[in-house]
Amino acid sequence: MTVPEKATTSTEPLLKVSGLVKHFPIKKGLLQRQSGAVQAVDGLDFDVRPGETLGVVGESGCGKSTMGRLITRLLEPTSGKIEFEGKDITHLNTAQMRPMRRDVQMIFQDPYSSLNPRHTVGAIVSAPFRLQGVTPEGGIKAEVQRLLALVGLNPEHYNRYPHEFSGGQRQRIGIARALALKPKLVVADEPVSALDVSIQAQVVNLLDDLQDELGLTYVIIAHDLSVIRHVSDRIAVMYLGKIVELADRKDLYERPMHPYTKALLSAVPVPDPRRRAKRERILLKGDVPSPISPPSGCRFHTRCWKATEVCKRQEPPLVSLATGHQVACHHPESVSDVRLPPRGPDQAPDQKPGAEAAQKVTKKTDS
Repeated sequence: MTVPEKATTSTEPLLKVSGLVKHFPIKKGLLQRQSGAVQAVDGLDFDVRPGETLGVVGESGCGKSTMGRLITRLLEPTSGKIEFEGKDITHLNTAQMRPMRRDVQMIFQDPYSSLNPRHTVGAIVSAPFRLQGVTPEGGIKAEVQRLLALVGLNPEHYNRYPHEFSGGQRQRIGIARALALKPKLVVADEPVSALDVSIQAQVVNLLDDLQDELGLTYVIIAHDLSVIRHVSDRIAVMYLGKIVELADRKDLYERPMHPYTKALLSAVPVPDPRRRAKRERILLKGDVPSPISPPSGCRFHTRCWKATEVCKRQEPPLVSLATGHQVACHHPESVSDVRLPPRGPDQAPDQKPGAEAAQKVTKKTDS
């Protein structure tokens, strides 16, 4: 089954992130002196266009959730720049960010801990109105009931409490709360990972329908590649605080260029037994290095089967090797749609030029 492409409404980015860094200090002793830092996010560059969905995937601990909290300004960045609709929001204080909260909202991962058990559904969903001092037309109760109906819940649940709902229903309540102020950008942090498989498809389809109906822009964070493939227009792959590949959904799944992306995709279940028998499964050796002291050079070189000396010494930049396809790798996997520069005299016969020569890459042309 093919997944239809979703059209975006503009080429101008709604959100632009440049050099985003977040290091959490490690303090020890009575004087709480800093002895190191957890490099959770370490130099991210990407943008999100209006009406599109950017999916972010990677292993647990790679910095996905931290990135989501940074772009919604729930965390203060260590350095870098975050622009929303052309305005720099990187270091706005709480009062300055308050008007921006109407346009940028977040759906949290755990529907059990993100809802206050002492508050009714009506109080939870109407909280954004109270915090922003907004009175919707027709009154708050009528608007909350409309939002509940929009996400597929009974409007009569207004006075019920979170413990009376299933996990999927609680997540719908969280979605209704995020939509209350009619935001332009919604960051969903693993919105279905805590739900049963039977419920995940319902929530994913709901997010898709709401985007079509309300013109929302999404950044969806997940570790399930099947979910990301269904909802995303473009996909960013993260590893140890960095984006290693960023491409359109179709390009990424059909022609992954980074070895880590190829390994991730090899783990996606294939229902067809004939295709499954032909596919190579890539098993990565070792554990993910510590973000406190990441490896030098390419951070993936300790687990990569293609690593060479240059990978240990030099960090590959995220560069375009094809139209709309960026990769941070010295030895990219698939470069069939580009013509690489001639092999240098010091380059091994089986070694492909990668990021160190990326600026010289030119697209193939029909002769």
